[in-house]
Amino acid sequence: MNIAELCLRGTLCCGLLVTPLLASTALAQMPRVELSAGMYRIEAEVAANDASRAQGLMSRRTLPAGQGMLFVFRQADRHCMWMRNTYVPLSVAFLDRDGFILNIEDMQPETDTSHCAARAASFALEMNLGWFSDKGIKPGTRIAGVEKSPAPR
Repeated sequence: MNIAELCLRGTLCCGLLVTPLLASTALAQMPRVELSAGMYRIEAEVAANDASRAQGLMSRRTLPAGQGMLFVFRQADRHCMWMRNTYVPLSVAFLDRDGFILNIEDMQPETDTSHCAARAASFALEMNLGWFSDKGIKPGTRIAGVEKSPAPR
């Protein structure tokens, strides 16, 4: 019996159809927040729970311009990021509780190199590689809007 026949009988089709739907639903349900760095607008997905922080931007092949991911941590700490199973080169800005950039690190795809906050960070914002430097955004710049992000869980 082939897959089409099994789908007609309802035995296999459900699993094949539900898995991609659940994955896309999970991404679609990820909260978003509008941030800004000076005159630059950022539309960020928010990773505020353990599962979304662990997943991050893994398995993505592209990240649209002006979009990123904001990681909201449970407590301020010297958090670190790596790029395992992440295919898009990224820059990460570690932010304090008020949204001020502590440091910015460039990260290469599919590496396990740790990139860490210089001091205790409450947030990390990932953008396409070079986004911050292309805009002249440096440590000390405030990312406005982090206060509107969901509370960490």
